[in-house]
Amino acid sequence: MLTRTTVPMRCKHITSLTGGLFDRFSPEALEDLSSILHPIQHAAGVILFAEREEANHVFVILEGEVKLSMNSSDGRRLILRIARKGEIIGVTSVVARELHQTTAETLYPAKVALVPRAEFLAFLGRHIDVSQVVMQDLGHQFTMACEQLRTVGLSGSAPEKLARLLLDWSEHGQTNESGTHFRFSLTHGEIGEFIGTSRETVTRTLSSFKHRRLVDFHGSMLTIRNKTALESFARAD
Repeated sequence: MLTRTTVPMRCKHITSLTGGLFDRFSPEALEDLSSILHPIQHAAGVILFAEREEANHVFVILEGEVKLSMNSSDGRRLILRIARKGEIIGVTSVVARELHQTTAETLYPAKVALVPRAEFLAFLGRHIDVSQVVMQDLGHQFTMACEQLRTVGLSGSAPEKLARLLLDWSEHGQTNESGTHFRFSLTHGEIGEFIGTSRETVTRTLSSFKHRRLVDFHGSMLTIRNKTALESFARAD
């Protein structure tokens, strides 16, 4: 069962609003948004909101990453995506005045700012250009959710699903002559929750990829060494 086990700490200073959606906001909108943020420093594994909870705030990710998932009544979990710095989560439920349909959990230590529903809606009303950016982002998130469900439900094999996931995550990595590098601290069980398979299958598939010299591991960092070959797995029929 997911629980809130840590006490958040208020932050004295707000991290500069850069990256993600913020890069598409006007300077006036960024200044206005900064004035209504209530930033909190969280440890890893903290539940920001849970399914079926009332949506009273949106959550602005200033630092770190947040895992968004859905849970079944029998305890199974499907991880939908990882939200990163510059994203605002919980918007759909706040705007629609509905309960949250996902659970949000910090993946690493993270600084996340809360904005009460009324203040966020008033902010959107003051900045029509921001409203358009946010609506476009909601459409993009819907597309991503469809892609995730297509991967879980329609992809034919574990290697295909895992290859697609690694390639998706690599978009946020750094590339040099040895490959593309990105942080990879999820457990094999959590990776299985992304692609709808078991921990054991993830372990075997990652070992196979490493044996084929497609990927390599160094602590919490994963390197895609042969992107072309990994893409061939992702396109498998």
